[in-house]
This record gives sequence, C-alpha cells and structure tokens, in this order.
Amino acid sequence: MVESAEKKWYVLHTYSGYENKVKSNLESRAKSMGMQDYIFRVVVPEEEKVETVRGKKQEVEEKVFPGYVLVEMVMTDESWFIVRNTPGVTGFVGSHGGGSKPSPLLDEEIERILRTQGEPAKRPQVDYEIGETVEITDGAFKGLAGKINEINADKFKLFVAIDMFGRQTTAELDYDQVKKSEI
Repeated sequence: MVESAEKKWYVLHTYSGYENKVKSNLESRAKSMGMQDYIFRVVVPEEEKVETVRGKKQEVEEKVFPGYVLVEMVMTDESWFIVRNTPGVTGFVGSHGGGSKPSPLLDEEIERILRTQGEPAKRPQVDYEIGETVEITDGAFKGLAGKINEINADKFKLFVAIDMFGRQTTAELDYDQVKKSEI
C-alpha cells in the first residue's frame, strides 16, 4: 500500500454529460488494472434542485461542475496514463500539456466540495462498533460522550445516543467528530 500522504485530489475534464460514465469507467479500470492502491475515490459532485416540469415540481440531481470529475489518486506515470486514457476524459485541469503532471486541488477546496456531498475529505481508518462509547470532539455536542447505536459506514456517519437534560437524544456525527473513549 502506498503512503496516504501522497494521495491528492485532481480534477478531470470530461465530455459534458459523460461524468457518471467516466466515473464508472475509471473505477472499473482501476480495479481491472490493479491500481486500487493508486486510484481511490472518483466523485461527481451533484446537488438536488427543484424544477417545474409541465407544471409539476420535482427534485432532480444536477451536476455542480458539469464536464468535470474529481479523482483521489497517487500521481505516478502509470496512474496518470490510466486516468488520462479513460474513455470520456479529455484531460486533467491544471496540466500544461505535453505530458506534464497536473496540480492537485488544495485541501481546503476539496474539503469544502466533499462536505457539500456528505463525504469526509479523508477517509477515516477507524473501525467503530455498535454499543461502543465515544467522546464527541467537534460540533454542538463537543465534550459529551455517548454510545453508538447505528453506523452508516458508506457515509462515515455514526448515530450516537447521548444524555441531554436527563433525556436520551441521538446525534448524527461524522467519524472525524468523535474519538474512541478511554472510559
């Protein structure tokens, strides 16, 4: 496994309307070519919008950055080549052409984008279990402790039962908002 310090987020330019196709192509290419230790997450940022179609309101998913896909990867010659030659990818944003490597996104930029998608910027390497006691380190419930009663590993969310004013309340927290309790 490659050091996580080398993992960075890059922006791919794609044909407009092919973002989800590029995402699935890239994920399957990374797997079939044994590049899972170099190409990690592929994200197409979307947001829900309410549109009126034929007089009826309906929710639709709309691309936040049409024509662009985010990829978390370790930049090597091989990983660059595989991503660059994925069908639908026209190039990396921040590359000056001629085979030059692109510039990664700044940590603050990707954290802000991923937060709007309900994903943490860095995937936590901690395994939590239902019934485990955790201390809340961030947010409105900072300093409180509670027991985990539900885990959503896909979204890195924990549902923690805490005592507030003598009543049990469930708080939805990100993995990075808690730490394992020593109690």
